[in-house]
Amino acid sequence: MNNLKVLILDDERQFSEELAEFFQNTGFEALIANTKAEGLATLKRVAVDLLILDVRLPGANGLDILKEVKASYTGLEVIIVSAHGDMDTVIRAMRLGALDYLRKPFRTMDIQIAIERTEKFLLLQQRIRQMEEKNSLISKSLEEKIDRHLIGVSPQILKVLDLAMKVSEFPDTNVLITGESGTGKENIARIIHFASIRKDNLLCTVNSSSVTDSLMESEFFGHKKGSFTGAVADKKGFFEVCDHGTLFLDEIADMPLNLQAKVLRAIEEKKITRVGDTNQISTDFRIISASNHDLEKLVEEKKFRLDLLHRLNTLHIHIPPLRDRTEDIEPLLYYFNEAFSRKINKPTPRIEKEVVAMLKNYEFPGNVRELKNMIERAVILAHGNSLGVHDFPVKDKSKSYARTNPNRLTLMEQEIEMIRQTLQNLNFNQKATAKQLGISRDTLIRKMKKYNIKIRRNEDPS
Repeated sequence: MNNLKVLILDDERQFSEELAEFFQNTGFEALIANTKAEGLATLKRVAVDLLILDVRLPGANGLDILKEVKASYTGLEVIIVSAHGDMDTVIRAMRLGALDYLRKPFRTMDIQIAIERTEKFLLLQQRIRQMEEKNSLISKSLEEKIDRHLIGVSPQILKVLDLAMKVSEFPDTNVLITGESGTGKENIARIIHFASIRKDNLLCTVNSSSVTDSLMESEFFGHKKGSFTGAVADKKGFFEVCDHGTLFLDEIADMPLNLQAKVLRAIEEKKITRVGDTNQISTDFRIISASNHDLEKLVEEKKFRLDLLHRLNTLHIHIPPLRDRTEDIEPLLYYFNEAFSRKINKPTPRIEKEVVAMLKNYEFPGNVRELKNMIERAVILAHGNSLGVHDFPVKDKSKSYARTNPNRLTLMEQEIEMIRQTLQNLNFNQKATAKQLGISRDTLIRKMKKYNIKIRRNEDPS
């Protein structure tokens, strides 16, 4: 049982040392603590698999420690030991989550039997963790923090992850993430934040296209009570609540020019003034922004400030579209298939090899988000124990203009093409299109007006 760590928390030094020697001789890595403070400090510092815990410690009750560590370290297993045990203590220990209970003095055989029972359990847990992590490029602990997965095998996505992890080491560096809708820009932003020293403070996600113009300044900078109709109390803005944290500005290209100037000043000075107030407030934040537009082209068209772009673009991470990293389609497909099957408590269907070949030749205007929606639909509607090409209805399975002319399309042109293709694939149903693109219906309508994308007559706009 290699690489499994056991912590012995017992005030009897001789007992602790003898038990540690036994564990080391049987293949464990053993650690010793003789007080509650030492034990909790070790648990914070080291990922321990098994805790041997005495019921009575100087100034502390072992059962209280048991309750505390089971709440804080959900993967930790505990064996209680005591020279003064009674049935009530045993029952309480088991109810609090102890895996076993041994009364001192005990024979080597007794602890060996208890360890073997525990070992089987721990090995099973290890296998489960390995299965959960096998498709993910990030650790389970980081995965839990960001509440996301990052799946892929392509050199392009590995390069994106490498850049994200490197920039996470520099918590004051602003980052611009670009890529088409559905490529996972927010995933990368969350990885950067939660892998950095800012991880214990707020990550505030703001969709720049969803905040109304009339409230935008108040939302970003806050306001004083009575500063305008409806301001019934003081309110902190995004910059203020992100003090020592990260502000993620999604769809930054949709931010109005007048607000861009004020945001630029806040980034440069790290000070803000609430609407209706004159006092400046200092705040320490990092900016991560994202866009599916060509910001340099917007600068040329006088729709985006060059000085703001320079401030946001200290480090640039571009996420390639799924059609340009087809190696990632298969692992994503299998991951989503297993995840959705487990979610709805259905046996995981087998995926026929023709499906992978067909999807690798599909344009994927909605990128990973579209693939996720496809497999969710297929799993829900599946009748047999396998998924075939017929379970993935796509109107155009061939690589289209964007694929054959990759150097001619800007990000904005790609977005227009993606919206048009998705509308067409979904019979011009706006609600379904917005869901597949991962935006609100109002945002879709606004973009359709902006790009002059019209619904055909007699089509269903619902």
